[in-house]
Amino acid sequence: MQRLILPLPGNEGFATRLAALCKGEPGSVETRRFPDGESYVRQHGDPQGRAVDIVCTLARPDPGFLGLVFAADAARDLGATEVNLVAPYLAYMRQDRRFQAGESVSSLSFARLVSSTFDRLLTVDPHLHRHPALSALYSIPTATLHAAPLLAGWIAANVPAPLIIGPDEESEQWAGSIAARIGAPHAVLRKIRRGDRQVDIDVPDLARWQDRTPVLVDDIASSGRTLVAAAEKLAGMGMKPPQCVVVHALFADDAWAQVSACFERVVSTDTVPHPSNRIELAPLLADALLRGLRDCSSDLKGTPR
Repeated sequence: MQRLILPLPGNEGFATRLAALCKGEPGSVETRRFPDGESYVRQHGDPQGRAVDIVCTLARPDPGFLGLVFAADAARDLGATEVNLVAPYLAYMRQDRRFQAGESVSSLSFARLVSSTFDRLLTVDPHLHRHPALSALYSIPTATLHAAPLLAGWIAANVPAPLIIGPDEESEQWAGSIAARIGAPHAVLRKIRRGDRQVDIDVPDLARWQDRTPVLVDDIASSGRTLVAAAEKLAGMGMKPPQCVVVHALFADDAWAQVSACFERVVSTDTVPHPSNRIELAPLLADALLRGLRDCSSDLKGTPR
């Protein structure tokens, strides 16, 4: 029996591509607010006797999270055999420990809420820091997919003679993996964070790669301060105009204006809808759904556009 693919509002485009690729039936979710601000949720599509995959990227999750829970509960009440969350971007990974007395460890709280609502979770490149895998946070089966092969493919097809640059020490493995796939050199910058919106960047000597195009790669672009600082440092070293490729294009507040002004081109995957989207990940997620959401921690192939 066909899977039922239900997008929360704002996720219709991704869900339509996903449904076509995994031969699922596309449905829809209607939401609105009652006069007192409470959420109204109605799903269109029959979940009886089949798997339901609710598609919702979790960038800026707070306003719509209750609607997501209500949609999942409705699908289960109406006879779904399983209800899975397909979250191309997974929120609440930042606060993974108590940095100051009295703080909420929100990553654990959020994981508990999601785990109590869904049977499985499928996501792309969650921003793990102090946890080795999502299984350390979530009590349900999780499938973690990796976009690095698709980023590498896009860079190889669109940037002659690239120099892959990671913006901080944490990106060493990430940048190295992309560079190795396309036979390009890579370098890693050192980031010194002064606060949520202030960073300093230390750049190694890149003189031997002056003839190459710097391509900064990162998993998340949020405030954009790291990318802007890195671009300014590269410009001061006389490098070619840099390009930027990221997985999750959050670009909070004025970040997009700041970042796009510093780079010749900024490209992202479509885990979060944004004008910079150029790399489609629906094939990657559809493949995982067709495999039955088994452990997908290894790289899977997709098609960059």
